Amino acid sequence: MTQTTSGHDEHGTAAPATALSTRHDPRFDAVVRAAVEQGLLGEGGEVAGFVDTEGVRGSVAALYDAFSGAPGVLHTFAAKACSLVPVLRLLADCGMGCEVASPGELRLALDAGFAASRIVLDSPAKTREELRSALALGVSVNADSLDELRRIDALRAPDSASVVGLRINPQVGGGAIGAMSTATDTSKFGVALCDPGAREAIVRAFRERPWLTRLHAHVGSQGCPLELIAAGVSRTYELAEEINAALGVRQITGLDIGGGLPVNFTDGTVRPTYADYVAALTAAVPGLLSGRYALITEFGRSLLAKNGFIGARVEYVKDAGGRRIALTHAGAQTATRTVFMPDAWPLRIGAFSPDGAPKNGPALVQDIAGPCCFAGDVVAFGRELPELAGDDVVVLYDTGAYYFSTPWAYNSLPRPAVHGFRAGQDGAVTFTTVRDAQSLDAIAAESGLAHADALVRADTSPRPDAPGVRDG
Repeated sequence: MTQTTSGHDEHGTAAPATALSTRHDPRFDAVVRAAVEQGLLGEGGEVAGFVDTEGVRGSVAALYDAFSGAPGVLHTFAAKACSLVPVLRLLADCGMGCEVASPGELRLALDAGFAASRIVLDSPAKTREELRSALALGVSVNADSLDELRRIDALRAPDSASVVGLRINPQVGGGAIGAMSTATDTSKFGVALCDPGAREAIVRAFRERPWLTRLHAHVGSQGCPLELIAAGVSRTYELAEEINAALGVRQITGLDIGGGLPVNFTDGTVRPTYADYVAALTAAVPGLLSGRYALITEFGRSLLAKNGFIGARVEYVKDAGGRRIALTHAGAQTATRTVFMPDAWPLRIGAFSPDGAPKNGPALVQDIAGPCCFAGDVVAFGRELPELAGDDVVVLYDTGAYYFSTPWAYNSLPRPAVHGFRAGQDGAVTFTTVRDAQSLDAIAAESGLAHADALVRADTSPRPDAPGVRDG
């Protein structure tokens, strides 16, 4: 089976598969070797995720620097991109806020130390209890619909400290990956701005609620070009101006412009940069960074993707139909998007010897497969790499966001360990535990072990086909 993979640049266009044949990323060579030497990868460390703590700090600094000309910006991290408490605490320590989209993410954000006033709750299906809790805590809430606003009417106390906004869908179109585009005509998110009567209904919603002071929009992420994202922000800005003019007062004081900066998966460079993003925003909405509106951002993938990787041991290699296949411990359970949408989510693969040194030698076309028990569990098709063998190590680059932090429990495979790392001036690498590998006991407990006899006890009547049971 041959399958072409592609990346997407800042314009949403595909990159050729040959661009993904990089054998390793030198930035992490010493880390891979140290992980093998310290037993984090290899026999007994079949698969693990790794987070570059200084790299994360550097990405946050680049974000703040790009927006330095705009007063009063709250940069929040999209918790879904890496919902690990130690990572969230690192980001809080860097001065970030947190964007959450579920009760679980809200709990993690609070446990990580984010102040409620620096947390923003977004979700298209918030329950009454979820809203009640957020409003009591003083968490900012972006209502996803007019119906949700009516629900907030009944739940919000007059003295609530929560900033409340309304999410709109600017309907500016989609990018190269439909599943990641949230501003199409029929997107499930927000109030569809261009639908008949929607604009008037939005103005009326603000007129009826003096406490409704924020507009929110998010166009999408991977595969969305900067121009498309900026167009969505522009429509949101224009709507805020229109609403304030109609009300005769500056009721809308803040704009949540979402996140969505795409990541370059083709090589190790960061592009587009946050500076590129700000330049696109400035060109599309000249007044956006003036301070007229307080701004909120919700970046996720772009802060973490290139600051993390997955390492996995090769268990076996085999040949089938003239193709070499390396069977590793990193598959759909931790690279879910890549396995099911390989064209949209290609990954660079690094090949390392059992001692953690980068492999050299002639390139061989190989498939890199995972451990899940279905045929499609392949993270890279037809990739040219040095010939792999059992006990080698493969590295999946650019996986610091979404991959190892939220694994899929298929085949009851354990969640992988996650380690943070820091390289010293002397080249020594120090690791710290972010999440322990899941134990088999934990898997059993999660599968309902405490209630093992529940269904047996629930049905005490004899089955017709049971031994000793006869008709008549």
